[in-house]
Amino acid sequence: MSVIESVHEAHGATFGQRDDRTVVEHFGRPERTHRAVRNGVGLLEMAYGVIVIEGEDRLEYVDNVVSNRVPSEDGQGCYALVLDPQGGIETELYIYNAGERLLLFTPSSNAEPLAEEWAEKVFIQDVEISVATDEYAIFGIHGPKATEKVASVLTGAGSPDERYSFVRGSMGDEGVTVVRTDALTGEESYEVICAATDAAAVYDTLLNHGINAAPFGYQTWDTLTLEAGSPLFGTELEGTVPNVLGLRNALDFEKGCYVGQEVVSRVENRGQPSRRLVGLRLESGSDSGDERAMVPESGAAVFDGDASVGEVTRAGESPLLEDVLALAVVDYGLESDALAVRVDGEERSATRVALPFVEGSDQSDRLPEYQ
Repeated sequence: MSVIESVHEAHGATFGQRDDRTVVEHFGRPERTHRAVRNGVGLLEMAYGVIVIEGEDRLEYVDNVVSNRVPSEDGQGCYALVLDPQGGIETELYIYNAGERLLLFTPSSNAEPLAEEWAEKVFIQDVEISVATDEYAIFGIHGPKATEKVASVLTGAGSPDERYSFVRGSMGDEGVTVVRTDALTGEESYEVICAATDAAAVYDTLLNHGINAAPFGYQTWDTLTLEAGSPLFGTELEGTVPNVLGLRNALDFEKGCYVGQEVVSRVENRGQPSRRLVGLRLESGSDSGDERAMVPESGAAVFDGDASVGEVTRAGESPLLEDVLALAVVDYGLESDALAVRVDGEERSATRVALPFVEGSDQSDRLPEYQ
């Protein structure tokens, strides 16, 4: 559940279920809120699962099972993946070195099973693994004025500059950690971490003190990240080989063996995967009288003429562009930009376009990157 559900209720929130968590879907008029974030700054309660790793061997243990190099310096972090033996993504992780422990953020429903699996594989190593999801609140700050917002309320430290780095300070009377994140909305972005018991006070500071922030929910998160061309765990990443998505920011090709590494390296050495992630802009369907009817579902087929060349991973209407946008995985060697997508049994014209769909104040660290 939300750490501050009653606070969100007081602001008129509509709730929904994402993963295994109750989250804010919107506060009313999500399209208007979308524009407020693009033009200023917005505030979102994030729905991560949290794992804490302690013990002398914590760095070596985690580094041996994830796709990226775990930083050895306090105040640094990375984005990494856990893969299956076939190279498919089992989960994503933000890993932060917090001195005597590692703090891991993962999709909420993955925290318990991942912690249990790792704990069963600890033998002689000095490693302690625990789930601490209920102990923390995490708030995302996004928008072209996000840096200005953080600076207006953070005391005891300056805003972190480097992605995945963090500082410790306070907001009001509450201690916080502020992370410079990976700009999945295509805007300047930070996450503020605090104790769950301080969540209401920190949220109030972020919302009402310094530069005002617009509260937003996951419906707006979906449209912002789609416009930014950011692949997400539940729609693009899960079960996919990371090379297909161009997720080079999550891979260290120089580190030692981990589960799935052989597949990732084989695809890398081949020079290109068999498929790739692209952006599609669909032809307007306003003549049908139902704009929503033209939004393709996940898995909708993509065609080049009569040939099926891929499928949509997710799609939605862009509040900024007022067009239907889609991310799709297609054949790597596809040359045509004039495509079609099956929507409600009919084929709609679609044009392949460069990502991101919308240029913001920053660029998502997950934009596809291929050799």
